Amino acid sequence: MIAPSRLHLDGDALVANWKLLDRMSGAAACGAAVKADGYGLGAREVAKRLAAAGCRDFFVASWAEGLALADLGVAVSVLHGVRAEDPPGAPNVRPVLVSAAQVARWKPTGLVCDVMVDTGMNRLGVSAEEIAGGLLDGLAIETLLSHLVCADEDSPMNARQQAGFAALRGRTSAKRMSLANSAGIALGTDYAFDLTRPGIALYGGVQHPGHAGIRQVVTPEAQVLQRRRVRAGETVGYNATFTAPADIDVAILNIGYADGYLRCFSGRGLARAGDVVLPVLGRVSMDLVAIGVDAVPGLGEGDWVAMEYALPATSALSGLSQYELLTGLGKRFDRVWF
Repeated sequence: MIAPSRLHLDGDALVANWKLLDRMSGAAACGAAVKADGYGLGAREVAKRLAAAGCRDFFVASWAEGLALADLGVAVSVLHGVRAEDPPGAPNVRPVLVSAAQVARWKPTGLVCDVMVDTGMNRLGVSAEEIAGGLLDGLAIETLLSHLVCADEDSPMNARQQAGFAALRGRTSAKRMSLANSAGIALGTDYAFDLTRPGIALYGGVQHPGHAGIRQVVTPEAQVLQRRRVRAGETVGYNATFTAPADIDVAILNIGYADGYLRCFSGRGLARAGDVVLPVLGRVSMDLVAIGVDAVPGLGEGDWVAMEYALPATSALSGLSQYELLTGLGKRFDRVWF
């Protein structure tokens, strides 16, 4: 059954974004973060397209996310490591060990792993002092990782983290080192080390001036349920926040905050029918949005309308992060690749 709302997903833009980030990574390999179900797009479909383009390293949050990609024949690193409940030995899936307890749990397996070292985030990771004390001795480590705190800002912390991480080269058995996320790639090749791992920029997010050329990947679209005439002085939607200044035509769309098109777009969001921009009128409700459609007299029931959703501009409009805008898009959308 075809849903009355969909995400228009641009596969060419996704691949083009990865290729741009790959070039920006210099001699380093370029991986891809596909956690949170590919930032809401669908991790398998994202991974298949990027693998076909040449990507070989993928990053997820949980063991379950990793197992869901195990049959694709690419390397999958689980950023949250391995819990006691997580069975080791899945083909192509390895943990990023984040604590001494996880190291102790994994070491007896003799299997390959990655390791996260904390260089300032104070979130996940072992310390440089633990490494110096021999915590990682005897591990077969593919990649030593760390994570930048302020890569999207001009912060002295970036250089401190880079230097602290660089000082660990050769002090473990790791074959590779990885520091840069999407914004970190734009800081220059000193941050790339051996492997970069972009996330939000793959999907159209722009967090740094160096991301010029990143293309939009995701556009929510919704069908028109009804076109109606609203008379001057009448109101539209909950709490009567919009009053028609004259007789106007309004279309009611099958989308709302239950889909992730949130109340912050009330009276502020925009839709598009072809090249014509159409305003959101009144409150966004759970399942419905009203837009003004005087400019498109032929638009009617069953037609599709695109919601303006370029991530940088939509983030500025809504006050939400580009990450929230993507991962908050709900399951009721069909995800359709073009």
